[in-house]
Amino acid sequence: MRDPYDILGVAKTADEAEIKRAFRRQAKKLHPDANASDPKAQDKFAELNSAYEILSDKDKRGQFDRGEIDAEGKPRMHDFAGAGGRGRSRGFSGFDGDTIFESFSFGPEGQTGYTRRGGAGRGGNFDDIGDIFGFGRQQRSAGGGFTPKPGENVELTLTIELEEAALGASKRFTLPSGKQVDLKVAPGTLEGHRMRLKGQGEASFEGGAPGDAFVTITYAPHPRFRREGDDLRTEIMVPLEDAVLGAKVRVPTLSGAVELNIPAWTSGGRTFRLRGKGMPKADGGHGDLLVTTNLSLPETPDPEIEALLRKRREANGA
Repeated sequence: MRDPYDILGVAKTADEAEIKRAFRRQAKKLHPDANASDPKAQDKFAELNSAYEILSDKDKRGQFDRGEIDAEGKPRMHDFAGAGGRGRSRGFSGFDGDTIFESFSFGPEGQTGYTRRGGAGRGGNFDDIGDIFGFGRQQRSAGGGFTPKPGENVELTLTIELEEAALGASKRFTLPSGKQVDLKVAPGTLEGHRMRLKGQGEASFEGGAPGDAFVTITYAPHPRFRREGDDLRTEIMVPLEDAVLGAKVRVPTLSGAVELNIPAWTSGGRTFRLRGKGMPKADGGHGDLLVTTNLSLPETPDPEIEALLRKRREANGA
C-alpha cells in the first residue's frame, strides 16, 4: 500500500485541518458513485479511507511516523529467524511458523476468513484484519457487512435580539448546505441554549447517514439595554424641572414602556430598579431592569434659569 501522505497529497508537516480538507477533496473526486465506469474506483476509495484513518488519528499517525505501524495500520514485525534454534517454515509475510496469520481464503459474498493458531477458523475474528482490505473507519454491521461512516456534525450560531429571547420568535436560518429552515425560539430562551437539527449536518462521503447540526443561541448587542446576568441596564434623560420638582417618566422595557415615578430633587446618576423587567431566568422568573437617570437641559438657553442659578451662585459666595 502506498504512503498515506502520498495518497492524500499532503506533506508530512500537514496539520489536522489540512489533512481533513485533503480527504474531503479526494473523497469527492474518488467516490465510487462519481466513478461508475472505473472498475478500480472502490479500491481507490478504500485506500483513501485507510490513509485518512491513520493520518486523522493522532496516535496512529505518530505510530506510523515512528515506523511502529505500516501504511495499512498493521504493526511492523521483525524477523526472528533462528531464534531459539527453531527450524519451522516461514508463514505469512515472512513471520515465523507460529504466526497468527497462517492462511487466508475468500468465503461467501467475498468475505475473507483466516485460520488462527489455537483459536478461530474460517471467517473468525475478522475485525483483527479488517483494515488490511481498506475498510478504513467503516463499522461492521450485524449482518457481517460494513456500515458507511456517517457525515460529520456541524456547530452553528444563531444571533437573536433580546426582545426575541424574552418573547419568542420564528427565525429563518440558512444551513451550510444552503437549505433554509425556520427555527422556533421559545419565550425565555437563554443565551447559550443549544438546538439539535437531526440529519442537517454534513453529508457522508461513503453514502451513510448525514450528520447533525447543532445551533447555539447568542444575543445581539442592544442599542438601549446592556445585559448584566439576568438583569438589564438602561439610561433615561430627565428634564431639569422634572428632576427638581418630580414627575412620572416613560421607561422602555423588553415587553413595552412603563411609567417610572421620579421623586423631586433626583440627582443625575441615580439608579432605580424595576423588578421583573429584565431577562428570563432558568427557573422561570425574570431579572430586573436598572434605570439610571441623566439630567437634560433645555435645547435652547433659558434666561430665567440662568438668572436663577447666577443669583444662587452669588448667594453662596462663589
